[in-house]
Amino acid sequence: MATWFATTASLGAIQAQWSLSPFQQALLTSSVQAGFVVGTLASALLSLADRADLRTLFSTAASVAAGANGAILLFDPPDPAVPVLRFVSGMCMAGVYPVGMKLAATWAEGDLGFLIGMLVAALTLGSASPHAMAALGGFDWRAPVAGAAASALAAAVLIRFVKIGPHHAKAPPLEITNALEAFRRPALRLANFGYFGHMWELYAMWAWIGAYLTASLSARYGDAPPLNPRFATFAVVAIGSLGALLGGYAADRLGRTLVTAVSMAVSGTCAVVIGLLFASPAWLVMGVALVWGLSVIADSAQFSAAVTELSDRRLIGTMLTVQTCVGFLITLVSIHALPYAVRLLTWRYAFDLLAVAPFLGVVAMLRLRARPEAQTMAGGRR
Repeated sequence: MATWFATTASLGAIQAQWSLSPFQQALLTSSVQAGFVVGTLASALLSLADRADLRTLFSTAASVAAGANGAILLFDPPDPAVPVLRFVSGMCMAGVYPVGMKLAATWAEGDLGFLIGMLVAALTLGSASPHAMAALGGFDWRAPVAGAAASALAAAVLIRFVKIGPHHAKAPPLEITNALEAFRRPALRLANFGYFGHMWELYAMWAWIGAYLTASLSARYGDAPPLNPRFATFAVVAIGSLGALLGGYAADRLGRTLVTAVSMAVSGTCAVVIGLLFASPAWLVMGVALVWGLSVIADSAQFSAAVTELSDRRLIGTMLTVQTCVGFLITLVSIHALPYAVRLLTWRYAFDLLAVAPFLGVVAMLRLRARPEAQTMAGGRR
C-alpha cells in the first residue's frame, strides 16, 4: 500500500522544482484512485476475488504495481507518463486490498472485525510510510517512490507464505449481475452508503492533511516550525493504524453500527474544528489532527466486515470489490474538489466540504442498526 501516496508525499519537493497546477497536484493521487476504480470494476464483473487463487492474484498485482511505481523514476513529475503509471498502480491495488480482506475473512472465528481491522491497520501504515520516507530522504522526491516500489515487491514475495483459511467458500458461477447484489438488498445498500460517506472524507483528508499542516505551521511560525511537517503528516496518518485495531476490537464487542456511527461523528467534527484552528499553536493543531487521524479510519474495516456478514458467502469477494470500487470512485471527486475549496474558502473552512458526508453516513448506519438483518453482524451486537 506504500505505492498509494508515493508521489503525494513528495509534493513539496516536486513543487520546489516544477510548477504544478491544483489539478496536476491532485492528479498525483486521483490517478491512483481512478486506476483502482477501473481495476475493482473489472474484478467485480468477473468475480476475480471469488474465482481466482487469492495469493496468485495478490502477488501478481503487487509485482506489477512495483514495476509501475519504479518506472516513475524514469520521468519528471509533470510528464504525462507519471499519472498513467500511477493509474496502473491503482489498478493493481484492486488485486491487493479487497483480496487481502477476503483472505483475512477466511480465518475469522468470531473476530472478523478485528481481523479486517488489522488488515486496514496495515493498509494505513503502508499509506503513511511514504511520508516517513520523504522526511528521511530529505528533499529528494524520488526517495518515497523508490521505497514504495521496493515495499510492493517485498509484498509480492511475502504473500506466497500466507495460507488460505478454512472458511473459503466455493466459487459461484460467473454471472455479471452478481455485482448488482450490493445494491439490491436493503441492508447491504445501507452498509455501502455508510462506507461511501466515510470514503468521501478519508482519502481527501489523507491526500491534503500534509499541505494543511505545512501551511498552518508556516503561517504560525514562518520558516522555523517546531515540527517537521512531513513527520507530522506521517504521525497523523499512521496513528490511524491504532484506530483501525481499536475499532475492530470494539466493533466485535459493542457492534458494527455503533462503532461506525461514533467514528464518523467524531471525524466529521474534527474536519470542521481543525480548519478553525488554522495557524494556531502546533500542539493544539496536532492534537485535533491526531484525533482526526485516529477516528477517520477506525470505522473503515467495519463497513467491510458488515458487508462480509450480510452477503452470500460465495459472493463475499465480489461484494467487497464492488464496495471499494464505488467508494474509491467517490474519492476522485473529493480529492480534486478540496484544493479549489481552499482557494475559495481558505483552509479555515475548506475541510467543511469533507464533514457533510460522514454525518450522512451516521444516518445510514443508524438505519441499518434498526433493520432485522443487523442481528447477523458481530454475533448479534449489530
